[in-house]
Amino acid sequence: MSLRINDIAPDFTADSTAGSLSFHEWIGNSYAILFSHPKDFTPVCTTEFGAVAQLAGEFEKRNTKVLGVSVDSVEEHQKWKRDIEAFAGVPANFPIIDDTSLAVSKAYDMLPADAYLPDGRTPAHSATVRTVFIIGPDKKIRLMMIYPMSVGRNFAEILRALDAVQATDGVPIATPANWVPGQDVIVALSLSDEAAKEKFGAIDVKLPYLRFTKAP
Repeated sequence: MSLRINDIAPDFTADSTAGSLSFHEWIGNSYAILFSHPKDFTPVCTTEFGAVAQLAGEFEKRNTKVLGVSVDSVEEHQKWKRDIEAFAGVPANFPIIDDTSLAVSKAYDMLPADAYLPDGRTPAHSATVRTVFIIGPDKKIRLMMIYPMSVGRNFAEILRALDAVQATDGVPIATPANWVPGQDVIVALSLSDEAAKEKFGAIDVKLPYLRFTKAP
């Protein structure tokens, strides 16, 4: 069965560039971003991992850990990290796990369940391993994004989505299109106008079902 929003993220133990890692234990009380790519030493993914390295401080401010998934070995990751750091101009300190067995790729439904990629595989063989998961401290999947080989991921959007997930976590609000922190939010339909005013103060009723308020 495919993974869905609010499913518990599959737990796993894997070798990584930071040593053996048990995923749920590693997340702890943080949010986590799990992002994957088809192979080391590929051009688009080098730019992406470089972007993640440059945003390390932004993820830390959001109490969010970042974990890379690759279908190559830890030894290859360590070599590739040198290229990532040379391109990005900063250290790439987030762990990257070894998924040569495809166990994690299959657990997260990144590949067909019967996929078997022998040695000598190319990035095209694992092209669907281009997925981003935002996972909450409760280990539930909050958001998923899947990209094709040719499209580099927009990490400004991933940060924006993370901000929206955290802003709405456990609060009866939603964020409108293109929302960024500091902008008004949408009052959940579960609240009446009176309940919304009591909880949030003033509300701006655009339509009976579309009501804005200041972000809590």
